[in-house]
Amino acid sequence: MIELANQGNILKIKNSDNNNIFIDTLEKKVSIEDFWVDFPGEYEKAGILVEVKEYDENLFYSIMNEWKNLLVIFQDSFEMKEEITSFFGDVDILLIVGTKNSPKIVENIEARVVVPFGEWKDVFLNTLGQHKEEVDTFKLKAELWVENTEYVNLKA
Repeated sequence: MIELANQGNILKIKNSDNNNIFIDTLEKKVSIEDFWVDFPGEYEKAGILVEVKEYDENLFYSIMNEWKNLLVIFQDSFEMKEEITSFFGDVDILLIVGTKNSPKIVENIEARVVVPFGEWKDVFLNTLGQHKEEVDTFKLKAELWVENTEYVNLKA
């Protein structure tokens, strides 16, 4: 099980072993428990693998947690080239800054679950015609058999 919640400017992801991943949406960095990751490379702690790639002076985070690939994108202005899309791989959960430009990125990634964050996340959801009610948490309990992308609107 993977549980997502928003605590101010921190997205919190908790797995079934009660290990936590924190995503600081203001500082644009990721933490596994108390280990902050904000440089390119591969990191592992508590069975969670984080790979960070720098592309166009931006950092992209791929997190493998409970056999799910979570992708974190903090920016909406980069060119989608093979070099970066191959890094994205097969995305189960996409956590992306919600802006009016982000839908173009989402269309190219085809994630099973999309969780926008930031002050413009409602603009992002409306641009895609997704009028989702805000929820406190989102729990992913089993395999993702979703044929269509599921959008999640976490309370700020």
